[in-house]
Amino acid sequence: MDRVVYSSFYAVTLLFCCSIAFADDIVHQDDIAPKRPGCDNDFVLVKVPVWVNGKEIMEFVGVGARFGPNLVSKEKRANQTKVTLADPPDCCSKPKNKLVGDVILVHRGNCSFVTKGNIAEAAGASALLIINSEKELFKMVCEANETDVSIRIPVVMLPKDAGVSLKQNMANTSNVSIQIYSPQRPEVDVAEVFLWLMAVGTILCASYWSAWSAREAAIEQDKLLKDGCEEYVCEENCHSSGFVDINTTSAVLFVVVASCFLLMLYKLMSYWFIEILVVVFCIGGVEGLQTCVVALLSCFRWFENASETFVKVPCVGAVSYLTLAVSPFCISFAVLWALFHHVSFAWIGQDILGIALIITVLQIVRVPNLKVGTVLLGCAFLYDIFWVFISKLWFHKSVMIVVARGDGSGEDGIPMLLKIPRMFDPWGGYSIIGFGDIILPGLLVAFSLRYDWLSNKSLKNGYFIWAMIAYGLGLLVTYIALNMMDGHGQPALLYIVPFTLGTLITLAKKRGDLKHLWTRGEPDRPCPHVQLRQDEQ
Repeated sequence: MDRVVYSSFYAVTLLFCCSIAFADDIVHQDDIAPKRPGCDNDFVLVKVPVWVNGKEIMEFVGVGARFGPNLVSKEKRANQTKVTLADPPDCCSKPKNKLVGDVILVHRGNCSFVTKGNIAEAAGASALLIINSEKELFKMVCEANETDVSIRIPVVMLPKDAGVSLKQNMANTSNVSIQIYSPQRPEVDVAEVFLWLMAVGTILCASYWSAWSAREAAIEQDKLLKDGCEEYVCEENCHSSGFVDINTTSAVLFVVVASCFLLMLYKLMSYWFIEILVVVFCIGGVEGLQTCVVALLSCFRWFENASETFVKVPCVGAVSYLTLAVSPFCISFAVLWALFHHVSFAWIGQDILGIALIITVLQIVRVPNLKVGTVLLGCAFLYDIFWVFISKLWFHKSVMIVVARGDGSGEDGIPMLLKIPRMFDPWGGYSIIGFGDIILPGLLVAFSLRYDWLSNKSLKNGYFIWAMIAYGLGLLVTYIALNMMDGHGQPALLYIVPFTLGTLITLAKKRGDLKHLWTRGEPDRPCPHVQLRQDEQ
């Protein structure tokens, strides 16, 4: 029972709080910064490769200004141009040195960005690089009283550390040149296809495991009842004690707790807080991986005896020999991932631990009927929209996106995500999906398969296949919206919930099963013990 309580608590707090799909933004929309003719560019990320003595040694990422021409998107079309330091370094007055055809490097401050751009253009510069005074990038806009904003050279801002590094190279040699271009993200990346398959496959596996467990429990109870066990005479007692059924109160509380936890993550986001989450995730990952591996090995007759033989462990209770044998491997796997979760291939371990944990939660936590499922997904629907979109009105940032990316922590984001590197994207980064986008609709999909199996419905006449298709289509629409929005984070449940919940309710109403699914959630099964007594009479 401890395993059930732990998994339920973990699902309520950590897993549900992250419910979003996104790729790293390359176009930053901004409704606050003023726009007007000549000053209406989108804020786009810019690649700045650095060449020293004809050899490329590094690459920086900057942000384009609201003003100036549109940047080229292809590296081969970007000219390799010499970089020169401005004198004076702020470029707020006419430069003393010759700058014709060069890219000039200047410091931020003492005058507006438009003033710097006009002075650099008048001096014959081909582009302007502005070094920010901080590590972060800053959006360069036009001041309200500025009229001459028709600047015809690119203006790009670099973070402070990039500017320092570039100046050091220029101090060591005179032959330093750069390219400036802003590549576009491909319409579809294969990473999104694999992520879609991972999410759908995870729900598929978890649903069949959950339905199989429910059917086995029902068969076992029927056997006990037929044997005449008096404590099973009442129909209400015909339930398995190894699972947790969510009710409407806990469904609403689910969202409240998740919102509080999400807000805490937003306020306390830091390197050390992310490391704490890594430890907590590893604990949950060990539990999930151990449960899945033991269940899988138990299917083979070679491990049958080990899975059915138990030993009492202090502070834990009865544990099978198979679990004891598998535990060191699971713990080692999680520890190795925690130690090396910064390396480029660590996403593989994170996805393995995450999928195992999701499957375990979906096997233990259950939606008893369509009413609870509707309340749960309805609350999650509002939760997702609020924390992705509406939270910007109070916090000036999307709380969900900030938390998912781990902004300000120096990390790649929180670990409660499935992610795959974008393989054909010039900007790199990851395509991700939050655990909540799999677990919450997965609870409803698993419920539909349990109902089908206990009702002896065929695949065609049941609800599972339609719920599964609806989830897949909802997730597909999420990625279409994601690409249409230039990689801006999307609340996946905004699209998934109407597809899955709407499909089940519509189909159940058409077949006349809605009232039964809404209230009871399982087929009517007369108690065999009571039926046996009637036959004897």
